[in-house]
Amino acid sequence: MGGTASDASSHVDEAFFVRPQAWVRTMNVDEWQLPEAVRAAGASYQAALPELVERTIQIQQIPAPSGQEQRRADWVETRMGELGLADVSQDPLFNVYGRAPGEGDGPALLISAHLDTVFPRETDLSVRRDSRNGLIFGPGIGDNSVAVAALLTLAETLKRLPAPPVDIWLVANSNEEGLGDLRGMRAVVDRLGSQVGAAIVLEGMGLGRIVHRGLGVRRYRIRATAPGGHSWGDFGAGSAIHALVQLAADISRLQMPEQVRTTFNIGRIQGGRSVNTIAQEASLELDLRSEAPSALNWLIGQVQLLVRRHQAAHNQERDNVRFHVEEIGNRPAGAISEEHPLVQALMAILEELGVTEEPELRISSTDANVPLSRGIPAVCIGLTEGGDAHRLSEWIDPRPLPQGMQQLLYLTWWAAQWLGGALGDQPRSR
Repeated sequence: MGGTASDASSHVDEAFFVRPQAWVRTMNVDEWQLPEAVRAAGASYQAALPELVERTIQIQQIPAPSGQEQRRADWVETRMGELGLADVSQDPLFNVYGRAPGEGDGPALLISAHLDTVFPRETDLSVRRDSRNGLIFGPGIGDNSVAVAALLTLAETLKRLPAPPVDIWLVANSNEEGLGDLRGMRAVVDRLGSQVGAAIVLEGMGLGRIVHRGLGVRRYRIRATAPGGHSWGDFGAGSAIHALVQLAADISRLQMPEQVRTTFNIGRIQGGRSVNTIAQEASLELDLRSEAPSALNWLIGQVQLLVRRHQAAHNQERDNVRFHVEEIGNRPAGAISEEHPLVQALMAILEELGVTEEPELRISSTDANVPLSRGIPAVCIGLTEGGDAHRLSEWIDPRPLPQGMQQLLYLTWWAAQWLGGALGDQPRSR
């Protein structure tokens, strides 16, 4: 009943999909002046590492499931106030804002790190340190406590430096994970977007990666309802679970296009009352992704077609089974090219710092999707190494953090100079 790879091929948007190419750097660090005070501040991060790690653990110890970030947001808001940032505030979604005032009136720079985690409030947040290799283990330690700590550390650094060329907004935002659906970042860009010329999004793990393309994601909850009844006495009555798993089986057989990576996943199925009850209600949650918006739209259409076909079959059988489809997530796509000055500057910085000679250019679904989808140049960067994201065994290696912080500081200053027009380029060039 599903489409085929050949069916999908004509729906691929070649203009959006940027195929991986050999890494080419067209910008040198020497082409722009990094003040000695900034370099000195970058060199100080090695000595400040214990303090940064302690700040990371303090943040990690505050539960912050998506939509329930207020305690963590309050803590961050207090720290921002203590650091002397201007216009410190918190909005109704628990986004926390602070501004480092700039000298010029060019477009502002936005730097963000998401507050929320995937872990329920009752999760044991105990931290364990491995004395053999220095690794630190704890739920949410890398995604995204260390990035929030880095955001505050950057604010502390900016306080000691001369005023940057333009305003820098530092935002700890909410609702990035799961069904948070990037609501926090949408509100941030709604509030600041007219002021912002570029954005840098922070994730704790993945130092050396450059996310410059936002992966489009759509999420749906498909619910089935049916008369149900007793498994023996009402055998043959319509079952919500039977109907839903038959639909799920056909979804699982869909063939994806070969030209562009496109995926689907049924992440959760729930429903029913007991083993001897014909289910009256059941639901599944479906995640659809593609590198090309047109391929994603094709996949959405295929799922919709399957739902209509299954509904028509149940209508014919007159078993009173009904399907209800609800959109529960819509992460917009967007991109800048690898030749964009923001990407090129980050490449040059990573090479100068010895992080990597060939940065990993990526497409992913992050808070950067929102500014990218609205035409604001943005990249998402990692700050250290880590693993087991979204698992209780999540960990980070703090040893690369000083390099990660140097990367962040240098890119922040470069972007502020660029937006201020000091580098001879158009600040809003995309």
